[in-house]
Amino acid sequence: MLRVLLVCTGNICRSPTAEGVLRARAEARGLADRLLIDSAGTHGYHVGEPPDPRTVRAAAARGYDLSSLRARAVTPGDFRRFDLLLGLDRSHVQTLLQRAPRELCERVQPFDDRDVEDPYYGGPEHFEQVLDQVELRSEWWLKRWFTTGG
Repeated sequence: MLRVLLVCTGNICRSPTAEGVLRARAEARGLADRLLIDSAGTHGYHVGEPPDPRTVRAAAARGYDLSSLRARAVTPGDFRRFDLLLGLDRSHVQTLLQRAPRELCERVQPFDDRDVEDPYYGGPEHFEQVLDQVELRSEWWLKRWFTTGG
């Protein structure tokens, strides 16, 4: 089983979107039993809170249910628990690399070759853009992991 942690700043917009999309795409491909997917924030600003209501609405409009997700912060144990920790932008990757034990730094990677921009201070179109980017990249990751072997 491949264990993947998706990471943004507060775990209420980008990373729960990525978690929900990746999980749904994996289920649609019959791969759900081969993946453990979770999300977390680099900071504990919103621990225990559900995703931002705008995130939930935008995801629901595309058929993704994020209602059961709750924000949490990355823990030191996550670096051993997960095979991959995917930062949604460069700052998340850098923060994760600073916190990771040296021997586990290779587990930290960017989710995309472009930053997934934070929609928090934007309008509904920003949440749609996050979904567009996350949907495309989730398909890319699934193909990489389960077609080419990682």
